[in-house]
Amino acid sequence: MTRKKYLWRHPAGRVYVRLKGVLHRIHAPEGTPDFDREYWEILTGKRMQAKTSWNALMDDYRTSDRWTGLKPRTRADYEKVMEHLRDRIGKRDVKALTKADVVKAQKANAHRTRFANYIPQMLVVLCNHAIDLGWIQHNPANDVRALKTPEDRKKEHLPWPDWAVQKFRAEAADLPRLIFEIGVGSVQRPGDWVGFRWGDYDGDSLTLRQNKTNKLLVLPCTDQLKSALDRAKSSLAAVPIAARPILVKRDGNPISYRYMADLMLKERKRLGLEAYDLHALRYRGVQELAWQGCNDDEIAAYSGHATKEMIAKYAGEARQIMRARQARAKRP
Repeated sequence: MTRKKYLWRHPAGRVYVRLKGVLHRIHAPEGTPDFDREYWEILTGKRMQAKTSWNALMDDYRTSDRWTGLKPRTRADYEKVMEHLRDRIGKRDVKALTKADVVKAQKANAHRTRFANYIPQMLVVLCNHAIDLGWIQHNPANDVRALKTPEDRKKEHLPWPDWAVQKFRAEAADLPRLIFEIGVGSVQRPGDWVGFRWGDYDGDSLTLRQNKTNKLLVLPCTDQLKSALDRAKSSLAAVPIAARPILVKRDGNPISYRYMADLMLKERKRLGLEAYDLHALRYRGVQELAWQGCNDDEIAAYSGHATKEMIAKYAGEARQIMRARQARAKRP
């Protein structure tokens, strides 16, 4: 065996190639063909992509039922993580991954907790797929503890108070006002609003298949939402085709979630309502249902919540206020 120069071993056991004062880690186990390949690639400056690389694994994963069976919302979240992984480790060999690597990647993104926690989750899925392909024998990404969001970074969604609702309805521009009414009236997550098509509106109700849950819902429109939709429809030059999105730009192109979020933020800033965000419109919709005496099952029929925990959170404040007012009326 040819003696390998420039090798340096860390006290913890990791092996590096030292070139011009820079350490390049070899990930493969020492004494294996992969170790030799990595060593010579580092020396020659030509890192070749392994046949069992992360890029190859992610490409294969996207052809599997593991991927095609995902809900649209989950698929969108996974896409972001896989794009991140392609940039960082796309050409590396899947076999070289260790649990310490997973933890390190998670910690490197700790400033964005939700995304950081998606990294080990995504790696668990990909490594399970690699096991199915026979590339690895065990999953090194299993049992990585999720990071907790620091208290100072947790942000509560402030429910829209009556005065803020009245101000927005009175002073907002046409497209933000339509977005607002869809948010409150449909009681759905903001990610679902941009998916509504004119074919989903029958003049009385909106039909929706939720991105997150894949649940099919028929949502009777509030008077305010129905008026906003009818007004938007009447302003079109011709009867809209069923597949045309309801929320579009001036040029007729559909708006993305990011475009909608930026537009609504600008409008809320203009009106002095920056504290009340898009997600809180769903909160407001649940509150309005609670104020009218709807029980949890009735609210869930609108919101599509799978559990009652979030309904209790959103509706609890509204019910407390309503009962307190009822109690006040009984006081001498």
